[in-house]
Amino acid sequence: MAAVSRKSATVIGAGPGGLAAAMLLAKDGFDVTLFEKDKRVGGRTKILDDGGFRFDMGPTFFLYPQILESIFSRCGLAMSDYVELTRVDPSYRLAFEDGPQVRISGDLDELEREISKIDANDARQIRRFIDVNRRKLADFTPVLQRSFTSMVDYLAPSVLKAFRHIVPLSSVDQELSRYFSDPRVRLAFSFQTKYLGMSPFRCPNLFTFLAFLEYEFGVWHPRGGCGAVSDGMARAARDLGVDIRLDEPVEGIEFNGRRATGVRTASGVTTADAVVVNADFAHAVTNLIPARLRRKWSDKRVAEMKYSCSTFMLYLGVEGSYDVDHHNIFLSRNYQQNIAEIESGEMVPTEPSMYVANPGRTDPAFAQNGTSSIYVLVPVGHCGKIDWQKEKQSFRNTVLHRLEVLGFSELRQRVRYEKILTPDDWRDQSSIYLGATFNLAHGLDQMLYFRPHNRLQDVDGVYLVGGGTHPGSGLPVIYEGARISADLVLADLGIARVPVRSEDPAAMAPTPSLAPGSGT
Repeated sequence: MAAVSRKSATVIGAGPGGLAAAMLLAKDGFDVTLFEKDKRVGGRTKILDDGGFRFDMGPTFFLYPQILESIFSRCGLAMSDYVELTRVDPSYRLAFEDGPQVRISGDLDELEREISKIDANDARQIRRFIDVNRRKLADFTPVLQRSFTSMVDYLAPSVLKAFRHIVPLSSVDQELSRYFSDPRVRLAFSFQTKYLGMSPFRCPNLFTFLAFLEYEFGVWHPRGGCGAVSDGMARAARDLGVDIRLDEPVEGIEFNGRRATGVRTASGVTTADAVVVNADFAHAVTNLIPARLRRKWSDKRVAEMKYSCSTFMLYLGVEGSYDVDHHNIFLSRNYQQNIAEIESGEMVPTEPSMYVANPGRTDPAFAQNGTSSIYVLVPVGHCGKIDWQKEKQSFRNTVLHRLEVLGFSELRQRVRYEKILTPDDWRDQSSIYLGATFNLAHGLDQMLYFRPHNRLQDVDGVYLVGGGTHPGSGLPVIYEGARISADLVLADLGIARVPVRSEDPAAMAPTPSLAPGSGT
């Protein structure tokens, strides 16, 4: 009897979603080829090694590692063989420009004491907030696990149950006012919407569970940085048989009619039964798929979508070390004005808020030979109205001055290495549409069915993973999206998945499984 030929898949982009999808498909018997345009895996979640210093390029927080554990388990692998995690507690220092400074902990007693520095009455509401959002996440977990390819999906009982938590036109800040009266306390539980590139005054009320995730499951540091997680996933993918081709950008997706048949690179055409796209959604569909095939996602429609803010980045290699927390969030005196300036995109923020990582505090890989690697992220508007060639150096000086106030004394004199990324650089160097580093915005009109589908509309055999598709942005959600897309590939090609013994059947069950302060 003739042998049954194996199915093949090509993955475009070795970001977190592409790596996860490649692992899952390889485990289920596909011949997987993964193309990455850069010399290193990770996409926005990669490591920058330069000038004797080491930096995460993008994410530095690692949240809810249970989802990544479930990806490895489904592949018959132990995550601990590839990734080492340590819980950071206190999770971060939250510094208000006019005071106070509080350290946010997963220990509820300690968290209440710290929030009492702002408002004692509000501190007594924290446990109620935690209990409500524990139920909210439990109800929304099935929603985040399923694909939304039809409006009929909204009628599923689990979806209807979850939707009772959504109040149309209500923002995260408005939802938090049910618990906290002091705007600074509300900000302490809502700045996390910046993980989605959105304002807490516009982000849908659903996303109050972002803060809950931090307190319930902790903030984790991967040894070597979040980019080291990408490196570990690449090792796992190769162990599963994935052919990873670095420094080989995809020039286009090949089609026979409306069905994708493979991808084209400078070295030729690689055929495939399925094409998984992990590149930036808006840039990828407008550059890799012929316009004649894109009725749903025409160039005009893509341009009309709403996009997240961007980020101004400083990667600073400095002499010596600082007795400053690993994670630091500095919130400006007039946060609402700061947000308004970011959303308008017409000017650089006058008093910018910022996030600063001092990872050498936890990980010696970031503190070599008596130096420190300092990572600075400043939310700014995406590309369009600001001339960054003109503004870059003056804004850099503004940021450095505010860092010195934050506790990084004599910083300018101690800088030995410096790299700046503006929104224009994210656009031009990383192929990110409008330099919107958090991808499409997460308003209710761009979520679930109304977000680009995991199985891309208009064409056959093309699947999306990453922040530009359902369920959305953020590492845990992107990993879950990769599982959704991989399952669609299997279903469309009639391939049954065989679970492995070590697999956790509840991929997103909200149950802590990692011990505080430990590796995995």
